[in-house]
Amino acid sequence: MQIERMNKGQWGKVRAFFDLRTEDGLVVKGFKIVQGSRGPFVGMPSQRNGEGEYFDTVFAEQPVKEEITRVAMEAYGSEAVQGAEPAVTPDDQPPPFDDDDIPF
Repeated sequence: MQIERMNKGQWGKVRAFFDLRTEDGLVVKGFKIVQGSRGPFVGMPSQRNGEGEYFDTVFAEQPVKEEITRVAMEAYGSEAVQGAEPAVTPDDQPPPFDDDDIPF
């Protein structure tokens, strides 16, 4: 298992979104790292119903969930494993976009 793509930031309690590639080449999109009251955890991909509630669209057994969490927290960084907020310095800021960054 490996992280295919990870976008870090702060969207409410969500600290990162990521996609996961399995050993079989399957890419599952929509995982998230959420800052909970007991520290960060990995949220499974979910979908909102008509009443505004979210339901998981991907399910995994406990050993698989633990492996996903381990891989995600390693990719996110040691701050997430310890439960601290990631420090942002001016050097961490991405460079501004220009017309060459547009893919079309």
